[in-house]
Amino acid sequence: MLYPIGIQNFESIRQGGYVYVDKTHLIHQLATTGKYYFLSRPRRFGKSLLVSTMEDYFQGKKDLFKGLAIEKLEKDWTEYQVLHLDLSGVTYTDENVLNEKMENTLSQWEQTYGIANTFTVDGIRFENIIKTAYSQTGKPVVILIDEYDKPLLDTAGNEPLREAIRSRLQGSYSVMKSQDGKIRFGFLTGITKLGKLSIFSGLNNLNDISMDYRYADICGISEKDLHAYFDESVQEMAEANKMSKEECYARLKEYYDGYHFCEDSEDIYNPFSLLSALNGKRFRDYWYETGTPTFVVKALQRGQFNLEGLTLEGVPAFVLGGVNADDSDPVPVLYQSGYLTIQSYDNQTQEYTLKYPNQEVERGFMQGLAKQNKRR
Repeated sequence: MLYPIGIQNFESIRQGGYVYVDKTHLIHQLATTGKYYFLSRPRRFGKSLLVSTMEDYFQGKKDLFKGLAIEKLEKDWTEYQVLHLDLSGVTYTDENVLNEKMENTLSQWEQTYGIANTFTVDGIRFENIIKTAYSQTGKPVVILIDEYDKPLLDTAGNEPLREAIRSRLQGSYSVMKSQDGKIRFGFLTGITKLGKLSIFSGLNNLNDISMDYRYADICGISEKDLHAYFDESVQEMAEANKMSKEECYARLKEYYDGYHFCEDSEDIYNPFSLLSALNGKRFRDYWYETGTPTFVVKALQRGQFNLEGLTLEGVPAFVLGGVNADDSDPVPVLYQSGYLTIQSYDNQTQEYTLKYPNQEVERGFMQGLAKQNKRR
């Protein structure tokens, strides 16, 4: 079996013969029941692959979806122009990095539609691109924005720079509201939902599905997925580790399962860690080995935690909904970035209990904070 570790392009996965866990029925559900969506998930949880899959779907690439759920659900396969802004892949150390990223993306779009650029403001250029794509095709466009918050997370602690970047991005995102009639679908992903940064202020009709039980497994791998797609792989891993298949399933669950994205969520596995383990046939801390983002390190430094078996009780529901620029509370950052997850919810008090999702995260969390404490 070929595991798509680090591959975030849907077409490459399908044409390369890699295993693909089918989430296309959920994409069809989003496309047919609403218009603007936002999804927050931890890093390496499949957000970029989800966006890539949406891009190919809205471009009408029916052949890539043979054998998947959406093949039978979708009747028309209408081809739309897709404007895909990917803000991942670089570190935003200063405003020039964002300048180059936006300039490259906008210039490519302008070249695609034969636009002679006479504007310098991102928002105006973006608006002109949407209008031109609409007028040339007679169909509304699809807008996909991946890792919208990457520039803001990279500049945590540098408020003047962060504010400049926030203002620039907001100017581009707000165009979606003014051009609503020319937009078929909009989808934004990120690690966090930034509250008081108000980057979404112009998009008051944005549907946040991050804690919607219907989409709890839109990214990640469920227990059902694991058994349906990877049973043979688990058997091979069990043999390599001289254990029974049942023991291997149980160990995988202890190490990589346990994410809950709403109070009614089933257990979700971290896809990067799970696929890495099945591929290498070893139980290791794959996700944490890829590094701890700076914004999480800063959150760890702000918190006073009893690390072993950490459980946080009485967390108000509104706390998990957004991360504020001036907030000293590290809990929402740690939840949204995947270091804590929902254990239970009290309907009467509307409060959550949070815990580590699994052994991999608990060990990594304790080691990471211990390193930070030594540096103080």
